[in-house]
Amino acid sequence: MREQHSGHRQGAGQAAGQGAGVRLYDGETDALVSAELSPLRVSLLPAEGQAAREQGGGGGLGAEQRIRIMWGQDLLRDVLDGRYRAIVCGVNDTDNTRGVVAQIVDLVRASQWTSGAVTSYARMFQESVGVHAARDREPYVLKVDLDSVLVLGLLRPKGRDYFTLDDLHRGFTTVSRMLADRRERLPVASVSFLNARANRLVGADGREPSFEAVLRTMYSAGFRGDVYTAPGMWGLGHVGVFPSYPFPAGIARMGEGSS
Repeated sequence: MREQHSGHRQGAGQAAGQGAGVRLYDGETDALVSAELSPLRVSLLPAEGQAAREQGGGGGLGAEQRIRIMWGQDLLRDVLDGRYRAIVCGVNDTDNTRGVVAQIVDLVRASQWTSGAVTSYARMFQESVGVHAARDREPYVLKVDLDSVLVLGLLRPKGRDYFTLDDLHRGFTTVSRMLADRRERLPVASVSFLNARANRLVGADGREPSFEAVLRTMYSAGFRGDVYTAPGMWGLGHVGVFPSYPFPAGIARMGEGSS
């Protein structure tokens, strides 16, 4: 009986490729929890540095050189657990009840902020800017201090119901300056701005840009925090994803039509 069991486990390990001999769950649960049974999943690939280390090499980017992508993690739960000191998300001056900022201020009980108060603050700021700095380029970044966490809200440009990648770049450039040499504001995380219900992100072609375009924009603006993925990405299990940005060099070649 023992030899048959061992042979069965070895066969299962070989089918899993390099994971031979490694079990994820107790008992025989590995054979029962099949990813193919769920329509909502991601296929996570090792980052360039991880792959090099597994092959006996070294390398890999340090924390100050990459954006970590939080696949499978719950942003709101992590905020409540105190894992971050600052969160970046979008805000607007009309209605924030459907945005991430509303969920955060509602969950942080120690704060007196509400989604209505955030909207009033944003509206007051927009009006002040219209009078005193009408020529300034938007978006601005509003600080909403919830005591346990600081929300850095990218203010959606007045008169628009969406952000552009250019807005995102200017906003994250400001965010990066606000975080520089401020260790008390780290670690920091951001939403992806994709699949947003309150503050949409629109590309030059009128469609929502790719996740890669969003990460590239944040990265070029100097942001090096964590980024939480959008719920809609769980339906792309057939596409390989990476745990950090920049992506491996080969990805850029693929996007240009070369393998």
